[in-house]
Amino acid sequence: MTEPARTLSAEEITQLQKKFSEIKHSINNALAVMMALSEMSQRRPDYAEKLASTVLSKAPQIVSSLQEFTQALNDKAGTPSGKKPA
Repeated sequence: MTEPARTLSAEEITQLQKKFSEIKHSINNALAVMMALSEMSQRRPDYAEKLASTVLSKAPQIVSSLQEFTQALNDKAGTPSGKKPA
């Protein structure tokens, strides 16, 4: 049985766009730090430990942020968690 289509209001779309923009900014910042540390570790091997530590802490944060956004999008769209829209 298919669920009826849900229309998002302009305000809901604006909220989702804002949340997406914040997540995108956060991911870009994390990747910029990782890239800088990668370049530094090529010149100075002592930065490799800092790079590894950063990747281990930032990667789960990125995944969590994306999961939160997906949940917010599913909530607004009326899609049950874990199920893809038809």
